[in-house]
Amino acid sequence: MLVSYKWLNKYIDLSAVSPKELADKMSVTGIEVEGITVPEEGLKKIVVGEVMECVPHPDSDHLSICQVDIGEEELSQIVCGAPNVKKGIKVIVALPNSRIAGNVKIKKGKMRGQVSNGMICALQEIGYSDSVVPKEYAEGIYYLPQDAVNGEPVFSYLDMDDAIIELSITPNRADALSMRGVAYEVGAIYRQTPKFADEKLVEVACKAADKIDVTVEDQELVPAYQIRIIENVKIQPSPQWLQNLLMNEGIRPINNVVDVTNYILLLFGQPLHAFDYDKLGSQEIVVRHAKDAETMVTLDGETRNLTSDNLVITNGKEPVALAGVMGGLDSEITETTTTVALESALFDPVSIRRTAKQFNLRSESSARFEKGINKATVGEASDVAAAMIQSLAGGEVLEGAVKGSEYQANEVEVSITLPRINQYLGTALTVTEVNEIFEALGFGYQVTGENYTVVVPPRRWDIQIEADIIEEVARIYGYDRLPSTLPSGATVAGSLTSEQAATRKIRTLLEGSGLSEAISYALTTEEKSRQFTTKESQITRLDWPMSEERSVLRMNLISGLLDNVNYNVARKNSDVAYYEVGRVFYQENDPLTHLPQEVKHVALALTGTWQEKSWQEKPETVDFYTIKGVLENLFEQLAVADEISYQPTTTMKDMHPGRTAEIYLGETYLGFVGQVHPNTAKAYDIPETYVAEFDLSSVVSAAQKGITFQAVTKFPSVTRDIAMLVKETVTNQEVMTVIRAAAGKFLTSIQLFDVYQGQNIEPGYKSLAYSLTFTNPEATMTDEEINQAMAKVEKKLTETVQANIR
Repeated sequence: MLVSYKWLNKYIDLSAVSPKELADKMSVTGIEVEGITVPEEGLKKIVVGEVMECVPHPDSDHLSICQVDIGEEELSQIVCGAPNVKKGIKVIVALPNSRIAGNVKIKKGKMRGQVSNGMICALQEIGYSDSVVPKEYAEGIYYLPQDAVNGEPVFSYLDMDDAIIELSITPNRADALSMRGVAYEVGAIYRQTPKFADEKLVEVACKAADKIDVTVEDQELVPAYQIRIIENVKIQPSPQWLQNLLMNEGIRPINNVVDVTNYILLLFGQPLHAFDYDKLGSQEIVVRHAKDAETMVTLDGETRNLTSDNLVITNGKEPVALAGVMGGLDSEITETTTTVALESALFDPVSIRRTAKQFNLRSESSARFEKGINKATVGEASDVAAAMIQSLAGGEVLEGAVKGSEYQANEVEVSITLPRINQYLGTALTVTEVNEIFEALGFGYQVTGENYTVVVPPRRWDIQIEADIIEEVARIYGYDRLPSTLPSGATVAGSLTSEQAATRKIRTLLEGSGLSEAISYALTTEEKSRQFTTKESQITRLDWPMSEERSVLRMNLISGLLDNVNYNVARKNSDVAYYEVGRVFYQENDPLTHLPQEVKHVALALTGTWQEKSWQEKPETVDFYTIKGVLENLFEQLAVADEISYQPTTTMKDMHPGRTAEIYLGETYLGFVGQVHPNTAKAYDIPETYVAEFDLSSVVSAAQKGITFQAVTKFPSVTRDIAMLVKETVTNQEVMTVIRAAAGKFLTSIQLFDVYQGQNIEPGYKSLAYSLTFTNPEATMTDEEINQAMAKVEKKLTETVQANIR
């Protein structure tokens, strides 16, 4: 909800309160303020100008040369490209060295050889959104009122010097979705009673009931519905003050009748709809359920296929509006309208919510019907709107509102005691203090001793029970004034679960390795969700996603990290090292009947330079062994490295077939590591990138055994080297597995220290050299024991991988 500070000042005296002070006070009394915007901030040297002469540019088909009076002795020449610029209009002029929207500086210059001393501006160029600019000015410059003084700043004429306060309204405070509701709230804070000077309705002798008949078929879903008839209206643009107010509130001005309905929507929180009476096609209104397969064209030009769940407004035969959501195109107010049928109603919130969701039509009106409106002002809002249309469009309001159903809003009585209030709040409030709070809120009350009967007006339909009254007392008294006490009793320090402890350690280790944590969206596209997966799973799709880019739950973490890599690389940050710990979502059953399985994964993504160039070191680019080294260090510190093995794979279509390995924990598949396939990297518009992803729960389970302490042996270790020729298809993992199995229990480490292919090596083969370390913790090892172990290793290598020992 956007609240105009100037508008609010008409109902409450805030002359001694700044917008910032008001926002702070509202925030501590229960309505959160998102921010304050002053439209003129950041703009300067933008003034009123009058076009005294306008001639076509001699060297351009679309430019005009204008002589503009900006309040100085001489006219200022400005070249303008707007199609609607002409002699005699008042315009917005950005002078040389001015600042317009986006902090753009306007300078004196030449356009096609003609001097231009500044710029004639459209509303968009001084900060207004396209969505709020009146349609007649959407493609051109804006005309200021003729009484605007040349040379004066434009801001006061457009109310850009106003402060717009954005409120974050929770569902239980829908009463604050109106200026009157906000005025009552602010009045309670500053102990003032709002004063509303609404237009007075004057009716003519002719009865509206002679012009139209209204029928409501389901009064349970439509408890209040009425139509007022206004004849002899003249459709034209609204006065400047009303256009300014609507634009500042984020609503596009249309014409004087439609703008009045939007004004009443903001003032009362009561949605209204204006029909062109002559286009209805009959003299009756019937509110009913739509028929299956019935259609209508709404104001946005879309054809809607209706169902019996939808409430519609009809002319007795066919729909002319979707109740509470959007009007029909055929009965909209246009320049030819002379008679207006003004609808004011109360619709069932659930029905409106279903219809809005069905057609994906979220409007200001439907939002208020869904959250609730003041049921006591349905008729009053209609009367004030009719009076304003009469005033602004010169119409005649026919006598009486024709009602199809009518709702009588009653006050709610809630009983409570003063000790109960103080017990809940920990306060020592007196009867006098509580009385003053109820009076500030505008609640009636009866007090007998310390027993209260509080009478809540219909405008606060959120208050029904004792707890609601206590909350109101706390809000207005001030949350910041409530006493604070420490809890009594002993406190017990909490502890981390094994998963939490392991996750925290993983984060620490990865950050110690030079990676930064990233947090990606759990929602992504279907294509990205299916990438980098090794498990078959159905997609978990949202029914009503915000966009197609956020429509399904992810089944991998890597695609999100690659989006982050792309974002950084596009901004010249080419050295990126990210990790993420998060959940992926697998769906093995029907997504409509079963919840997805949530699995926690860890993912890494590295690209660019790992080691920067310096006077003593050469630059080191990220490669497969860089990311594999990070993983090995991680597994080593988690005490699971002895169980980890790597197997090459070519089955993952999104990974490079020659630079990707599967990770195994014993016999259990854990994840994978390798280079992103060049085609996939091209699709993400990123350079050569290396990634890894593995299942966290399996690592946590294995790491629970912890690190086993072993005393340093007092006996010396012995190292032997072994070199061999093997086929180039034989992997290091295969060789190490054979050595570890054959060398016996005294082998403590294996280190690959040389790999060679080239001169003196047969094509298709490679030379591998390993250093083996043996240690007997109970005795010094003899040459005989070591030679026997090495003989077993050589024999096993020869038999298993056809190694030729060198």
